[in-house]
Amino acid sequence: MVKKMSLKSERRGIHVDQSELLCKKGCGYYGNPAWQGFCSKCWREEYHKARQKQIQEDWELAERLQREEEEAFASSQTSQGAQSLTFSKFEEKKTNEKTRKVTTVKKFFSASSRVGSKKAEIQEAKAPSPSINRQTSIETDRVSKEFIEFLKTFHKTGQEIYKQTKMFLEAMHYKRDLSIEEQSECTQDFYQNVAERMQTRGKVPPERVEKIMDQIEKYIMTRLYKYVFCPETTDDEKKDLAVQKRIRALHWVTPQMLCVPVNEEIPEVSDMVVKAITDIIEMDSKRVPRDKLACITKCSKHIFNAIKITKDEPASADDFLPTLIYIVLKGNPPRLQSNIQYITRFCNPSRLMSGEDGYYFTNLCCAVTFIEKLDAQSLNLSQEDFDRYMSGQTSPRKQESENWSPDACLGVKQMYKNLDLLSQLNERQERIMNEAKKLEKDLIDWTDGIAKKVQDIVEKCPLEIKPPNQSLAAIDSENVENDKLPPPLQPQVYAG
Repeated sequence: MVKKMSLKSERRGIHVDQSELLCKKGCGYYGNPAWQGFCSKCWREEYHKARQKQIQEDWELAERLQREEEEAFASSQTSQGAQSLTFSKFEEKKTNEKTRKVTTVKKFFSASSRVGSKKAEIQEAKAPSPSINRQTSIETDRVSKEFIEFLKTFHKTGQEIYKQTKMFLEAMHYKRDLSIEEQSECTQDFYQNVAERMQTRGKVPPERVEKIMDQIEKYIMTRLYKYVFCPETTDDEKKDLAVQKRIRALHWVTPQMLCVPVNEEIPEVSDMVVKAITDIIEMDSKRVPRDKLACITKCSKHIFNAIKITKDEPASADDFLPTLIYIVLKGNPPRLQSNIQYITRFCNPSRLMSGEDGYYFTNLCCAVTFIEKLDAQSLNLSQEDFDRYMSGQTSPRKQESENWSPDACLGVKQMYKNLDLLSQLNERQERIMNEAKKLEKDLIDWTDGIAKKVQDIVEKCPLEIKPPNQSLAAIDSENVENDKLPPPLQPQVYAG
């Protein structure tokens, strides 16, 4: 009973009710943290409402400014009285110019000037795009051929779809200076318009509409990928680095802390974990949002299989999310936030609102949010232990070798043994560094003490060097005082 309560307590920090994954407006579709908890459809409705409100406020501001200018101008005319004919013409010209400027401001804030309107797209599409003449990559060329071959089976409808798609790409070429949110809105509008036109005018069945939309997304996003994925105008790259740094700092988190129901000692489970990590990392190599979603779906299915093999029963949603968090921590996928933002902005919204792709993607967003906010309470740790683990001062104690089962994988045993040795070496290194710093401080203090003592002695007993009273005479110099001594011997020469 105590074990069950402990397990429940551990889950409390990670468990996410499935109702929390749905749109907070209650439409039944999956929500997304990037859309403030709304689904794609409801988010666009809220976005348009907020935008219309802003346009209305700007319109009222423009009208108020116009009235103030008109009142100021009328009052100035009253005070000045009658003016000459030449001056009247000058004033009339000034009024016309002012009115034209105010009208231009109104048009700027009006809804009719909305970027991405269909009329503007058609006009922009008439101008030749230099991007058409550039040499396409091998993948782009292959996708273009596949798209044309696919549309041939739809005859006239396929021709119309191809024409609309080319016009959209032409229009997007001139919208690269817009914000990424505005480019995303144009793309989502295009998806919606094409799908509605196929259903109303072409009478295309819903299942075929879905297949056509997948091909359209693949075609246009293969061409737009390098312009709209992680653009420099956003902070996507900054978020990527922050998430990567956060995951690296959490390298010490164990499956037991997350209550992950996966036993990696089982070879089949270990293989599933490796495949799941490979899939989530492979997501960054894909260019089409649907292909990135497919990687997330494959990763999630490998997780469910790993849980099923471990527990010998079907996995539940409560088991899936902690395991997904563990896979993300273990794999540390590159450019994770950029990929999530790219899927959110440019994927066919029907895939994110429902189905298994939408469910798995929503769970991935929840996993990343959990990692960003993970704290000591979430892992049932004390704040002191959590801070020590995060700073790298120590690491959680690993499983002792004597507790391993006989069937445990030798590689896993060796890995944990090496981790223990590294942890011990790290602690020893920290102790040596602390002692070395202490010794350095002691040597500095001793040197300063000796220098101070020497200085005190020198100041107390200064050294005085007195000059000699008499200089020493050279040996062969003249001896004035003893001149009575006999002269020195002279050498004598004798004949042989």
